[in-house]
Amino acid sequence: MSDINVETQFLFANDELHQRITLREEELRKQERIGEALQDSEKRYRRLFESAKDGILILDADTGKVVDVNPFLMQLLGYSYDEFCGKYIWEIGAFKDIAASKDAFNLLQENEYIRYEDLPLETKNGQPVAVEFVSNVYLVDHSKVIQCNIRDITAHKRAKAERIRLMAAIEQVGEAIVMTDAQGIIQYVNPAFKQVTGYRGREVVGQNPRILKSGKQDELFYRNLWDTISNGKTWTGRMVNKRKDGSLYTEEATISPVRDALGQITNYVSVQRDITDHLRLAAQYQQAQKMEAVGLLAGGVAHDFNNMLSVILGYAELALLKVDSGQSLRTNLEEIIKAADRSADMTRQLLAFARKQTIIPVVLDLNRAVGSMLKMIKRLIGEDIDLAWMPTADLYQVKMDPVQVDQLLANLCVNARDAIADVGKVTIETGNAVFDETYCVDHPGFIAGEYALLAVSDDGCGMDKETIDQIFEPFFTSKEIGKGTGLGLAMVYGIVKQNNGFINVYSEPGIGTTFRIYLSRHVGPASDMSREKAAEIPLSRGETVLLVEDEPAILSMGKIMLEQLGYLVLATDRPGEAIRMAEEHAGEIQLLLTDVVMPNMNGRDLAVRLHSLYPSMKSLFMSGYTADVIAHRGVLDKSVNFLQKPFSLRDLAVKVRQALKEVEMEIGSKKS
Repeated sequence: MSDINVETQFLFANDELHQRITLREEELRKQERIGEALQDSEKRYRRLFESAKDGILILDADTGKVVDVNPFLMQLLGYSYDEFCGKYIWEIGAFKDIAASKDAFNLLQENEYIRYEDLPLETKNGQPVAVEFVSNVYLVDHSKVIQCNIRDITAHKRAKAERIRLMAAIEQVGEAIVMTDAQGIIQYVNPAFKQVTGYRGREVVGQNPRILKSGKQDELFYRNLWDTISNGKTWTGRMVNKRKDGSLYTEEATISPVRDALGQITNYVSVQRDITDHLRLAAQYQQAQKMEAVGLLAGGVAHDFNNMLSVILGYAELALLKVDSGQSLRTNLEEIIKAADRSADMTRQLLAFARKQTIIPVVLDLNRAVGSMLKMIKRLIGEDIDLAWMPTADLYQVKMDPVQVDQLLANLCVNARDAIADVGKVTIETGNAVFDETYCVDHPGFIAGEYALLAVSDDGCGMDKETIDQIFEPFFTSKEIGKGTGLGLAMVYGIVKQNNGFINVYSEPGIGTTFRIYLSRHVGPASDMSREKAAEIPLSRGETVLLVEDEPAILSMGKIMLEQLGYLVLATDRPGEAIRMAEEHAGEIQLLLTDVVMPNMNGRDLAVRLHSLYPSMKSLFMSGYTADVIAHRGVLDKSVNFLQKPFSLRDLAVKVRQALKEVEMEIGSKKS
């Protein structure tokens, strides 16, 4: 072989070796880079593993032993690294429900993927923890491992439960709650919204709240409202809205903006309370207070008015005693007395409307009681309404306060008037009624017995059944605010029940209404006022009367009237002076005639003081105040003699004689 061939072969062999060495070096560098990449990957994984905010548990899929656990899971469950690693999964108490044994674990790892959205675990010290559990099986270096990701959802679950409770509260709350988006479009309403407005949720979601507009607020009102809430402030106020059926209601609303984490307004929430009934009751209460004020005013005016009527009646009667029957002056005086009597009746009726009279039942004829009220009723209902009076002969008697008859008629006739839009007719009638047990069984509400009937009918607008069912409830009224108190028919119902009766209502919308009041029959003689008037005026038998009255005109008139009747009179306008006169009087004083309400000392206290000086002296109290005022002063009861102002000479003579008759009876019993 030539030297050239040997050299060529050597060069080729050397080059091949060089290439192989180069390739080996490149392979080593590649392996080194792969190793470095794996180390970097392992470092990154380790950092993620150890810094993860979810628990991570690595298991050997073949043995079920824990290979690794991250710090978050150790902190969450309260176990140390050594208490996890090298242990079988079923030996760790927190996971006993997942794999209670090796067999259970084998079933678990065969599934390769398991998920629990809400898995209850317990920490080492027994505290409950709710987690979301996800496990996956991986192949690592030809070996299977199970990675379990465990997310703590305790706070999330608690917040969800809180939201559920909050929604339940919103669903049950009595106020209407409306939520809109930032543009004001309704997104949610609670059930109370339907109760108030009549709209179901699906009917209003996606709508603008303007569907509730009533037209009672102008555009400026709504512009100010929107400017307030869109600028991030809360708006509070009242507005009148319209229900689905077209009826109006007043609501008190609070509208507030809802912001997101960045502070941007995302929604508006409105809490609305229907205050229509509240406003109606408040208006009725104010009206009731006005009526109470009118009653107090009437009581005060009645006192002064009755005092003056007493003077008019007294002096007219005194003058009448001095005038012969043939003189024309006698007729004039009799007319003055009649006018004063009618004025006294008007005062009594005024007080009846103001409900300021204490109940004093007497046996009476309803026909006569109603007849005396007809003029007053005609003035109440007005000239446009025809009043018909249809009494029944031989009407059963009843026992009740005549003032209550006035109250029944006044309230029923005023209601009848209000039910008539323009012209119409009101009919008052009486009758007798007898109901047996059989009839009452077939007619609920009726009570067996004998009754006097008082009925008031009108041809007005009438009422539906729903209204009839509520008319006797206090403060219920179908009238507009300011037009009724809701107390009239409640008072009618109370009076009827108080007098052992019952009431029946029949009404048809557009036809009219009839109230039939059945008052229990009273068997016994009625008071014959005309016979009492015709009786002779009883005169004195020589008694001494101490007269105490702070009104000078009545004091002077009373002294003259008593002296006209033949009594010896000691008169004064001051209680203190009366005590002095009684102490200095040499003889007996048989009667104290005193006003009830006086300065410094009332009549009751004066009587007590004087009784110690004259134990047998009787007392007769008089007053122009209403019965409820003097009742509070302890003088209006069955054992007390009382004379209501205004009084006539005959009234005074009869009352004084009745009081002195008690003295005569006591003297007679002592002699026997």
